[in-house]
Amino acid sequence: LQADGKMVDGSLLGDANGVEPAPGRLKDSGKWQRPRFSRKALMKCCLVKWIITSKQAQDKDSSDSDLEMSTVRHQPEGLDQLQAQTKFTRKELQSLYRGFKNECPSGLVDEETFKSIYSQFFPQGDASTYAHFLFNAFDLDRNGSIRFEDFVIGLSVLLRGSVTEKLNWAFNLYDINKDGCITKEEMLAIMKSIYDMMGRYTYPCVRDEAPSEHVDKFFQKMDRNRDGVVTIEEFIETCQKVTHALPLKK
Repeated sequence: LQADGKMVDGSLLGDANGVEPAPGRLKDSGKWQRPRFSRKALMKCCLVKWIITSKQAQDKDSSDSDLEMSTVRHQPEGLDQLQAQTKFTRKELQSLYRGFKNECPSGLVDEETFKSIYSQFFPQGDASTYAHFLFNAFDLDRNGSIRFEDFVIGLSVLLRGSVTEKLNWAFNLYDINKDGCITKEEMLAIMKSIYDMMGRYTYPCVRDEAPSEHVDKFFQKMDRNRDGVVTIEEFIETCQKVTHALPLKK
């Protein structure tokens, strides 16, 4: 949710100084270029290497893609179970798994590897802090690593989930300490990490106080009972009022 009450398309990015949500980058020629930050583009930013490499094995025998792992530490759940838990087809899960296994032979992704992959797509800024928060949102069992199951369940929600499912996922991202509510400090940490990730080469230029102003406006809209925190109910209710006017599929 932006400061002006508009929803950003799955990117969870705040606007720069309360204006347009998508800052630009400076080309070598000196001209400003507006990047595109759709929901799918942002998801590819952190996991694109796993997905791209999956295409290399498309011509292999299907028996090679039935989630059978003999040389890795973690063996994922069966395809049928994952298909029931996500909105991906069996073929899509096989393709995603090929890429995941190729990039992460151990079957697990630790936080440093996740940060390394994610930071490659934001060279103009520091994506490490935002990647840390994103990693924690994917790490469902809080054991310090992302399994294939964690990956596809989160990806399914972000790409094909209902509005409510996506909002629940977003709330979990903002709720850093996972206590069931969002504080101003948590929201400010997320906002600062986003601005750090986008870097200084933005247009219009981002003022230092912009993240704090964004958080203040966020709480004015969300914190209905003025108790200083935003609950999941307040978060979803406010966001759904905005999305009713948007052409989003539920």
